[in-house]
Amino acid sequence: MSSETEQDWKNWRERRAESVAAPYGPLALTGTYWLADAEDGKIPGLPGEWREQDGSVVHQGDGDGVFGRLEPEGEPVLFGEKRIVAIDREGLLALRIWDPASDARRDFAGIGAFDYDERWVVPAVFRPYPEGRAVRVPHADGRERGLGVSGELAFTVDGTEHTLAVAVEEDGTLWGVIADATSGRSSYRFRFLRTPAPAADGRVVLDFNRTLLPPCAFADAFVCPFPPPGNTLPFALEAGESKVLTS
Repeated sequence: MSSETEQDWKNWRERRAESVAAPYGPLALTGTYWLADAEDGKIPGLPGEWREQDGSVVHQGDGDGVFGRLEPEGEPVLFGEKRIVAIDREGLLALRIWDPASDARRDFAGIGAFDYDERWVVPAVFRPYPEGRAVRVPHADGRERGLGVSGELAFTVDGTEHTLAVAVEEDGTLWGVIADATSGRSSYRFRFLRTPAPAADGRVVLDFNRTLLPPCAFADAFVCPFPPPGNTLPFALEAGESKVLTS
């Protein structure tokens, strides 16, 4: 089982709040603008015109002939204090604007969480699927997209086994989108779950105390996926982060 202490968890919570409140952390995202929806290539708050060209985003400056190119998920560009990045979601390109002076960052007062409880640190087993799967799920912006899942995480709570569909990240850790009986009530409408990389036999420690708020809890411009079918737990998961606190 885990050797983590409550103090370890508190230290993690402090680091997490610092990361979220960083100048270009999640609270600084002020907009995600899809190029397909940009009339005449205009993006609110940015100069010039922005268009798709050969899978990249190109920028034509106002009057000075400056021309730039952004690769999806590539290096950002700066306009004053604003940081601009390009993203690609199933072939659709968008620009994201990060502004350290965002209202959300100014009003942030911390991340609410349920009390630490060792009961929510449970042994689990990862069972990979023979082949990876893609499940269509709604996202926070109202569009449906594919969500890749690699297997199921099985664990027991109060004598009953439950399973969650999860993905394997590049570093071997597991990630999933979940909901439970607290969702939309005493916690955000859904949350993210992460675990260490499983052992060779699939065993892994599942610490629900580290359940995370998704990025879209901090800024509406994120397009987080909703939980896939089967990932809504039938009990109240009173563990982990619950809501964003504001001043």
